[in-house]
Amino acid sequence: MKVFERIDSSVAFSSEERMLIDAVRALARDQIAPRAAAYDRSGEFPWDNIKAINALGLNAMFVPEAYGGALMSYAAYLECVREISKACASTGVIWATNFHAMKPLIDFGNDEQKQRLLPKLLEGGLASLVITEPTAGSDATGMKTSFKPDGDAIIVNGGKTFITNGAHADLLLVFGKWSEIEDRKASISALVMEKGTPGLKVVREEDKMGLRASSTATLAFDNCRVPRANLLCNPGDGLKVMLASLNKSRPSVAAHALGIARAAFEDAVNYINERKQSGRRIVEFQGIQFMLADMATDLAQCEAWLWHVARRVDGGATEFGVESSMLKMRASDIAMRITTDAVQLHGGYGYIKDYRVERLMRDAKITQIWEGTNQIHRQLIGRSFLTK
Repeated sequence: MKVFERIDSSVAFSSEERMLIDAVRALARDQIAPRAAAYDRSGEFPWDNIKAINALGLNAMFVPEAYGGALMSYAAYLECVREISKACASTGVIWATNFHAMKPLIDFGNDEQKQRLLPKLLEGGLASLVITEPTAGSDATGMKTSFKPDGDAIIVNGGKTFITNGAHADLLLVFGKWSEIEDRKASISALVMEKGTPGLKVVREEDKMGLRASSTATLAFDNCRVPRANLLCNPGDGLKVMLASLNKSRPSVAAHALGIARAAFEDAVNYINERKQSGRRIVEFQGIQFMLADMATDLAQCEAWLWHVARRVDGGATEFGVESSMLKMRASDIAMRITTDAVQLHGGYGYIKDYRVERLMRDAKITQIWEGTNQIHRQLIGRSFLTK
């Protein structure tokens, strides 16, 4: 595992970030990982894990100091996502969604909005990014949720599906179309809806293949009255907010996928070093070594790209959409391939729930689908090379 230790040690974190990352690793190893299998079986929301994360004050790491946070680098955030996801992929995505949903508020909200809403996150609140609809997935411009201005309020009607944290969120960043703008793209707007808003209903929570402890909800908005003060930017600015949000959340999805992949790789290496066949350890067979070489090389190269993108973001880059798509696409494909190979290397035991590679394979699949399917990302990457 030394090659991965060298990659990890090559990332430049401050002493404060190192201390926090060490605390997150200890929490993930000692508390979150031992509970992961039970939460996967029951499908219950892992409140114990969320309380433990909040005890570290982890939400503060992406909130500016001016609003009570303790802002750290994007790289440190990605490392925490990866470590938590390695221990429990469900818990990893629950916490990462706080960043996905609230970073647009931090980047685009006005001072009054941030002073009023961000303390809820710092107190341990959960957030949710609310975009997808039954007829608007990868093409979010097809959404039908409507925002109708009504004096100092906005009336929200419609519905959303596949919403992570949707049933438990204290703050929901909701995207919809401004009723007075006809253009399907120019009408998209964004607002923050707070928990308990009359007319906000949780229709159901999905029973999923993987990430079973993460809440994925269908929501309905029935004449929800939201203060106009909760609108981000101006009517019609939602697409700008959405794209900026996705460019920073896609590397987070990659970190989540790479946490799953790293866990599966380590489990596979440990197993084939202990398991014997025909009097030899499985790892001694050349064919197995070839599989291991491909898994390790792909994982190492993708992790190096993760830190490349993180450095660009921390360096203030504004153009990294293609890099984010490349990272999300490749990390999620690698996670699916490595978890599948890890099951294969375990033989029949890989198919048994007593071994976590079975769970990791199920958890990995969604990373190829959400935040834009990998087919969409291939299209985005390929299109970027068109000459004008």
